[in-house]
Amino acid sequence: MAINLKKLEPTGILDGATTNELKLQVSDLLHQDIDIVLLDMRQVTFMNSTGIGAMVAMLKIVRAKGKRIYLCGLTEQVQIIFELTKMDRVFKIFADQQDFETKVLVA
Repeated sequence: MAINLKKLEPTGILDGATTNELKLQVSDLLHQDIDIVLLDMRQVTFMNSTGIGAMVAMLKIVRAKGKRIYLCGLTEQVQIIFELTKMDRVFKIFADQQDFETKVLVA
């Protein structure tokens, strides 16, 4: 059985406005035939607490639909935010897309 994966690549600063846009994109994807959303965060330069809150809301939406969401490529600043807020324990985070593919898609 093939897994339907959609990758999104947010860029710049993830705050209230930009994360709400990302949340809408993810919500739209859930109406399509996808199983997994992968957020490649390599180009996110900063994330604030509003961004984290919106990410958690996004996670809840995805899980409620019986789908999965993963993160990869966190920059050092974003990784620190995730660790400080303990969100690194809530989200499945991978070093990069290849790490994700090896551990999730091939497994």
